[in-house]
Amino acid sequence: MVLIPALPGLVDGAPIAGRHYPKTYADFASWFSDDHACRAYLEWLRWPSGFVCPGCGALGEPYRASRNRLVCSSCRGETTVTTGTIFERTQKPLTMWFVTAWEIVSQKNGLSALALNDAIGVGTYEAAWTMLHKYRSVMVRPDRDRLSGDVEVDETYVGGGEEGVRGRETKTKSIVAIAVEVRRPRGFGRARLRRVPDVSGTSLVSFVCDVVEPGSVVLTDGWRGYHGIGSRGYTHGKTVLSSTNDPAHVAMPAVHRVASLLKRWLLGTHQGSVRPEHLQAYLEEFTFRFNRRTSRSRGLLFYRLLEQAVTANPLPWADIVGGPTEDPDHKM
Repeated sequence: MVLIPALPGLVDGAPIAGRHYPKTYADFASWFSDDHACRAYLEWLRWPSGFVCPGCGALGEPYRASRNRLVCSSCRGETTVTTGTIFERTQKPLTMWFVTAWEIVSQKNGLSALALNDAIGVGTYEAAWTMLHKYRSVMVRPDRDRLSGDVEVDETYVGGGEEGVRGRETKTKSIVAIAVEVRRPRGFGRARLRRVPDVSGTSLVSFVCDVVEPGSVVLTDGWRGYHGIGSRGYTHGKTVLSSTNDPAHVAMPAVHRVASLLKRWLLGTHQGSVRPEHLQAYLEEFTFRFNRRTSRSRGLLFYRLLEQAVTANPLPWADIVGGPTEDPDHKM
């Protein structure tokens, strides 16, 4: 059994390659050769200052019982490092979950469930898809910082061809609201994406308020759904496309660039076969990749993904598929 190195505390909250996360695939293979090593790493990520009992909140080294149970020395309550995380009740080895995470961050454009199953032998397409989907669900932190500065906002439509509709109308496509920071004099910052039910002011202004810091400059086209932004603590800059000679992708380059990349990614990596009810999870993955597009460290992305996986709530199979069917991860 190969143990991971002793993991020291973070300095100013910044993890260091080779100390807090594997720098290379060789490091990864050496650190996480078995479930014991994976479990130790998850413990450190979840409780970096030492074990904290989920039941009573006591801090202190737990008693280690059989079946990987951690017993609180104060209240005698039992838990495991995976309880309360996306790994809860999994029947797959943690080594397989770790390899999946490494594959996710190592592939520039991600990978499909079919590609994952072919690469590491998860067992079935459904099980591979479930593992990927659970990781997607934690790729964007709910407490993340909001966008700031100059922020372009617009919508795009995802889905197959559609006839007999005009303008912003749609019958079958999914509507995706997009917000992107605009850097001056050039370049784009972070992005946020959300599937919205319609292009009404209720949906669009709510999206802006959730993802953009008040005081920012929000740049939109002249659609009436954005008219209430100026009264919500933002400076609203409008470009009425019908009154300018510039095409939409020139007048608002950031959101159109992101929309183009999103559609290309969905079509290329996932062959366009994303169901509307699962689209938000794919948008989270796209956002994770886009906002970290300049990162050169696969190991740091791996660290961030696992860090978010152990602090997120479990994602039951019934919540993923919308019904009480059997979770393929729990099949023996």
